[in-house]
Amino acid sequence: MQAEIITIGDEILIGQIVDSNSAWMATQLNAIGIKVKQITSISDDANHILKALKAAESRADIVLITGGLGPTKDDITKKTMARYLGSKKMVLHGPTLEVVKKIFSKYKAPILQVNIDQAKVPDNCEVLLNDQGTAPCMLFRKNEKVFISMPGVPYEMMNLMNTKVIPILKKDYDLPAIYHQTILTAGVGESFLAEELKDIEGALPPHIKLAYLPKLGSVRLRLSTVTSANDDVREELDTYINQILEKIPNYWVAKEDIPIEKAILNLMQAKNLSLSVAESCTGGTLSQMITQHAGCSAVFAGGGIVYSYEMKTKLLGVKPDTLEKFGAVSEETILEMAKGAIKNFDTDYAIAVSGIAGPDGGTEDKPVGTVWIAVANKENTIAKKFTFGNKRLQNIERSAMAAFNMLFRKLKEDLG
Repeated sequence: MQAEIITIGDEILIGQIVDSNSAWMATQLNAIGIKVKQITSISDDANHILKALKAAESRADIVLITGGLGPTKDDITKKTMARYLGSKKMVLHGPTLEVVKKIFSKYKAPILQVNIDQAKVPDNCEVLLNDQGTAPCMLFRKNEKVFISMPGVPYEMMNLMNTKVIPILKKDYDLPAIYHQTILTAGVGESFLAEELKDIEGALPPHIKLAYLPKLGSVRLRLSTVTSANDDVREELDTYINQILEKIPNYWVAKEDIPIEKAILNLMQAKNLSLSVAESCTGGTLSQMITQHAGCSAVFAGGGIVYSYEMKTKLLGVKPDTLEKFGAVSEETILEMAKGAIKNFDTDYAIAVSGIAGPDGGTEDKPVGTVWIAVANKENTIAKKFTFGNKRLQNIERSAMAAFNMLFRKLKEDLG
């Protein structure tokens, strides 16, 4: 079963917003055994939409469209789809109109005609009620193909996918129960992993595939079945998972599809351990990555963004002499930062990061991309120097990943 995703909106094409909808939708479709054939982003132009729909129909069984359902004149998806799919007229959908009225009543705002018109739908579509917003979700059937148009607002689209679209697709199609297992690795590159795992990968049967999913500082290894995952296939896949774990004992972090900071939170919460951070060049990135996860307060106490010399001294107790003699980006300073975080924030573990993110600020002995990271507990502190590149945002991301990897390795060593 093949699907295609079409996202509509000039704001995507000019980079005003990032198309996160498609990635999320593809993940949900893949989980129920529907392969995404193509993802296409197009402008709010009728001819472009018509061409995209025709192309998608020729290569996919299911076409999912997001965007272009707002009340303004540039939102033309509904009328264009009606034209393509042979609608004769627009009709007012009562339940959608009631949702619109409730939303405007809640905010004590007047309802304009353009808002009422949002409740009008092509006469040949099935409306999947959007109880989170004013734009209707419309399902069309043409021969053996299905077209589903959803609003582009992420939380509206996600709610519709979870409560309406996915259940319909599972009911209408005999979908294979595809099975995935993911291993998170950190501190190692894709090419090194491929070399280490080449014998295992070469021995995989045709119905099991290994994918490498790299990003800065980590690589996810995903083993997937490409046939229905009965108990025998699942057991077979798990056997290969264990072989991979045995082959790379020093690099794997988690046996599930979670980021490294979540793996750390899970481990520390299970051991009733607390964590604080002292961030300089990362500017709060570590804290943001941690606090995006619900329940992080069971582990994360907080910390400080200590960008200046003064803040390093005031919040962490770094000695002015240390900063004067060795500078902020040095082993001596980073050790004092980590120890200060442990002491002043009273946690079991602390991470400290200080570096030169760039694009300027480097020197001959400390070029741009030089980063010192320390991890401390109440007994000892370790520090390591990293040399990244000259791109600021990448340096910040690499520093965060390296810091989490150091903490994870320290925890595993301490906890056995």
